[in-house]
Amino acid sequence: MVQNTRLSQWSIPLILMVGLIFHIVYLFSIFDIYFRSPIVHGMKYQQLLNITPPAKRLVFIVGDGLRADKTFARDYEGKENTPFLRKMALEQGSFGVSHTRVPTETRPGHVALIAGFYEDVSAVTKGWKENPVEFDSVFNQSRYTWAYGSPDVLPMFSNHIDHMYAETYPPEMENFGASGFELDDWVFKKIESLLNQSYHDPDLYLKLHSDKIVFFLHLLGIDTTGHAYRP
Repeated sequence: MVQNTRLSQWSIPLILMVGLIFHIVYLFSIFDIYFRSPIVHGMKYQQLLNITPPAKRLVFIVGDGLRADKTFARDYEGKENTPFLRKMALEQGSFGVSHTRVPTETRPGHVALIAGFYEDVSAVTKGWKENPVEFDSVFNQSRYTWAYGSPDVLPMFSNHIDHMYAETYPPEMENFGASGFELDDWVFKKIESLLNQSYHDPDLYLKLHSDKIVFFLHLLGIDTTGHAYRP
């Protein structure tokens, strides 16, 4: 009777200790399996030869928060929601519908668009603000890049690229409870000011007329409007 009591006294702490060790190992295995960076380093740079690009410059405009179902849908009267974009996509250009993966936030979507791979899950350890592992992107391969937009997006691409000129509006301008027109208007005015400045700046003029240049316009107005008034 006394021996059974002693065994029962030891069995409860032992079970708790085994359970704690098991959960610690289990949680560590999840991080070890799923929070590994998919980026592969040490690969040899491959350059396409004897291929003439279709243009000397790329104007990359991202409407953050623009959903495909709302873009191509019609309202209750049968009218198109976005007639201009619909016409450009269906008649004068090519388009594709991207399928997002969690987390469906601004950063992962832009990494997929600009770098060509799904977000590095290890970035969650940095709060989705920094890159724990540096990766290649279209901005790296450009000769010059000018970018204007949100302070939440541009720095993660421009911090380590010397030939990328990025300018963001103050974080105080981001008001997710009101219309985002001011944010997009700020971006358009900045790119207009840059082009006008080139007439008085010979060095800037030469850079803008080089090949392999990129203009990146990040428009957050749709996203902020969606938060305020719903999709």
